[in-house]
Amino acid sequence: MNKPVEIKEFDSIICNKDYADVENYTSIAQKDFEDLKTFIEKYASTEENADALDFMRLELKRNVGYTVTFKNYVGLIQMKTGFQIQVLPKIDFDNEADTGNEFTKKIFLKMLRSMKDFPSKVFNDASLKVDRMNLYEIFINMYVQEVRQLVKHGLRSAYVEMEDNLKYYKGKLLVEKHIKANLAHKERFYVGFEEFHQNRPENRLVKATLEKLQKLTTSAENSKEIRQLLVSFEMVEASTAYEKDFAKVVINRNTKDYENLMKWSRVFLMNESFTTFSGSTTSRALLFPMESVYESYVAKEMKKVFGPDGWDISSQDEGHYLFIKPKGLFKMRPDIVLKKGGRTIILDTKWKSLINDPGKNYGISQADMYQMYAYSKKYETPEIWLLYPVNNEMRGHSQISFDSGDNTYVTLHFVDVVNIEESLSELKLKLQ
Repeated sequence: MNKPVEIKEFDSIICNKDYADVENYTSIAQKDFEDLKTFIEKYASTEENADALDFMRLELKRNVGYTVTFKNYVGLIQMKTGFQIQVLPKIDFDNEADTGNEFTKKIFLKMLRSMKDFPSKVFNDASLKVDRMNLYEIFINMYVQEVRQLVKHGLRSAYVEMEDNLKYYKGKLLVEKHIKANLAHKERFYVGFEEFHQNRPENRLVKATLEKLQKLTTSAENSKEIRQLLVSFEMVEASTAYEKDFAKVVINRNTKDYENLMKWSRVFLMNESFTTFSGSTTSRALLFPMESVYESYVAKEMKKVFGPDGWDISSQDEGHYLFIKPKGLFKMRPDIVLKKGGRTIILDTKWKSLINDPGKNYGISQADMYQMYAYSKKYETPEIWLLYPVNNEMRGHSQISFDSGDNTYVTLHFVDVVNIEESLSELKLKLQ
């Protein structure tokens, strides 16, 4: 796997060497740029999401030429040629150096693991050289750690249907196959039978994934780990009919150890992603919506900080509709609702960098403010908070608040995702 081009969210990729050293621009070869343009044109999304061009924007700029700008989605995109682009979230570290984007990757992985559906709970990055690995290698390492945990607990066995031409009778005679195979061997029986074995669909899919990743990885650490793990799967046949085996997978109390692994296996074997976006079969994209990642991270950490003080915290609350007739329409879904005693506070997370310009409303969207006003009226609370990630331009800024004049107050709080517990503790003090 080739070393990917690494950029930050909101940066642009160009095909013009004259601007290669300009901040926020990364220049790539003409052929790779044309492949990227083709990828954008072919990339599709579901109706629930915006068009691909909303997060991979292709624009023509004077003197520079075509530019591709990435926003709101981060992760890894790989062309059919093997060319890769790694998009990392834009995180400010209070002017501290982030050599090799090492801190950015660590914080991003921590944020990812807060997502309910993200398939990794045992991942430990303490010894991982994240500055040397691209995201795909890190995800391979996550999968490897999940498999190691499975092996430690023991591979599950099950009664598996098998067929064989035996010298003794066992199970059920398969008449047609018996006649075909044993016309000249009267001493044999072609039979079908069940055997308690590790060769079950879940194990077959894990082995197939390990074998595929062994071919893809360029990390010596990952390669060594995979070789060691494959020894534990010697009695298992690697799956060749992925969809058929996935259809047989049932996650229950006995197979709980396979739940995360099956999500990862589907990503690696079927070239799927954790998002609802889908690409062509010759290219793949492992992309994550930063709005959802940020919201999940803040909500999880808020439960740690606010929970011990008796606050009830609910995320993605669905208790109200914008219109109640005819039958609830336009469901309202604030990111976080805090309740304590008779007090209700609405908090909404916005993954957006604000600017220090009151004349431009600090870059706050007008639509977002309309949304906050509606929350205030429907939840009958004057306390509305917008939680933006802090950037160096707004770090240390005085409190920003808005008063509607009819008992709705929208206040901003800047969340430092690097020091999130401290940042949310400051918010708790403000609320008190």
